[in-house]
Amino acid sequence: MRTTRLLAVSGITAAFVLIAPTLASAASDPPTPEVWSTHLAAPFGLEVDGPRVLVADGGTGTLGQLQPDGTIAPIVSGVDGLSGVAVRGKWLAYTSTHTQMPEFINTASGLNIRTPQGVRIYADTHAWEVAHNPDQINTYGPRSEDPCVLGALGPRYEGAVDSHAYSVASWRDGWVVADAGANALFKVDATGHVSTLAVMPPQSAKITEEAVTELGMPSCLVGTTYDFEPVPTDVEVGTDGMLYVTTLPGGPESAALGARGALWRVDPATGDSEWLAGGFLGATNLALGKNGVIYVTELFGGRVTAVAADGTSSPYAALPGVVAVETAPNGTVWAATMGNEDPPAPGTIVSISNGKVKVQAQVKH
Repeated sequence: MRTTRLLAVSGITAAFVLIAPTLASAASDPPTPEVWSTHLAAPFGLEVDGPRVLVADGGTGTLGQLQPDGTIAPIVSGVDGLSGVAVRGKWLAYTSTHTQMPEFINTASGLNIRTPQGVRIYADTHAWEVAHNPDQINTYGPRSEDPCVLGALGPRYEGAVDSHAYSVASWRDGWVVADAGANALFKVDATGHVSTLAVMPPQSAKITEEAVTELGMPSCLVGTTYDFEPVPTDVEVGTDGMLYVTTLPGGPESAALGARGALWRVDPATGDSEWLAGGFLGATNLALGKNGVIYVTELFGGRVTAVAADGTSSPYAALPGVVAVETAPNGTVWAATMGNEDPPAPGTIVSISNGKVKVQAQVKH
């Protein structure tokens, strides 16, 4: 991913001024949020497993379980670059990435698996990426031979070697990983073997005069089409067997080039990607709800958006700093917000529900 790594803790936590969550929805009587915890820093991933709510806090490197008193009971601590978590029965999986600073180069990334017997397995997505680089089939960059354009944006290039295992979901007898560096979805089986499920397609945008002005770019760029890298941030498995994926636009995350985050449906049998909805400002996470509704977090828009089965989008909840979302079988929508450094504000876990919510005390893995 040849972009600033906006999913790094250091790049995100200083970007928001968080306030106590306040919600609004299209409904005349919107559900009232309940703040369950203020003990988080960068809760990039949530997993709802019955009455358990698990959280992957990349700011503290702690994978833990929400307790009724709002504390987070650690399950695993000291995880470098923690961001995603998933369970399947007594199986547990979570992602990790080591980033070499200040170069911002990922030198290790993968999926950590714990079996019901307590055996630990590491699926090395970085090694797979180095050996295969699946998105080398894509070409990115400006569609232009103008020396002025090339001088400002550089030439076109093929997908480079980079792995950032960001999100994970249980899939069949294994797992599927959304790798934000490789621009791909990886399958990981129960033994830790990695293979490629799908490569996300480039995301194209035409540079407008307004964008040139806002970003301070040369005027020769106006009208140039740029093929940005897709950056998968979350993956969920639908009841239809399809995979649902959110992507960042792989370029400026401001609205200068338009709100270009997207929601996709991916066929795991063929790897084909179908665009479902767009216009998201920082699509960092998704959750599958009832009646075909899909919830998408807009980190840079400070809201959760609901996408109906027909692809239409509508505001669901205004929630500054929202970075993760999950749903429970009873319809409860859970969300997590980023902490903030200046002014200081904690990350939170919030439930959005009209129903009764119960949180279970810790059950050790």
